[in-house]
Amino acid sequence: MADKHIHRKLGFALLLCLPAASVFATDSVDTSLARPAAALMSGLSVYAPGPALAQAAFGTTDSAPAAAAKGDVKPGTVEALAMLDEDEDMPAEGVAFDSSSVTGNDPRHVLLQLAMKLRDIRYRRGGDTPSTGFDCSGFVRYVFSRSLGLDLPANSGSQFAAGLKVDRSDMKPGDLVFFRIRGKRVSHVGIYIANGQFIHSPSTGKTVRVDSLQEAYWSRRFAGAKRPDGIARI
Repeated sequence: MADKHIHRKLGFALLLCLPAASVFATDSVDTSLARPAAALMSGLSVYAPGPALAQAAFGTTDSAPAAAAKGDVKPGTVEALAMLDEDEDMPAEGVAFDSSSVTGNDPRHVLLQLAMKLRDIRYRRGGDTPSTGFDCSGFVRYVFSRSLGLDLPANSGSQFAAGLKVDRSDMKPGDLVFFRIRGKRVSHVGIYIANGQFIHSPSTGKTVRVDSLQEAYWSRRFAGAKRPDGIARI
């Protein structure tokens, strides 16, 4: 009787172990005995680790800031997070612009000519090329790099910290204009054109466009202008 009791226990233990063992089984192993235990296990909740939860929520296992910094983001990932920063008071459209004011061969006009060619490219947080789309600082960096070969800092805050401070009345084409969209931190940048107008990549759902500093929205949030070192002598 004792031997039979021991055999029954061993058989039951083996039955419970078969589902895990079947993962490693070859085709020659009969795993049919695992089915009753597998059926019991199927009704139990499964623990989902952090990366799996992140993937379910955002469609990627990358964190949003890291993905944005790399410019390697899936549609709907960083864009969805960027919508949380959308300011409903921002004008839906830009202003009319006469491109004749950016003609000429001096470096500032060459810079603006490239900027104007990039109009209507969509906003994308972390974007820094026409193919990915642009965020505000990515747009500025791309224009300065491709037109003048100047490498500007990576974000609007560090761009604001660099360069020569310029009074609003002394701004020239190609100067950078900065804004505090929320709070005291500089969080947006554009390129000044002329006559109070600037070009920039505004926000989620919008495209590169021209706006006016006279517009109440931008006037209230204007933080100042800076002249990048590379064009300070032009």
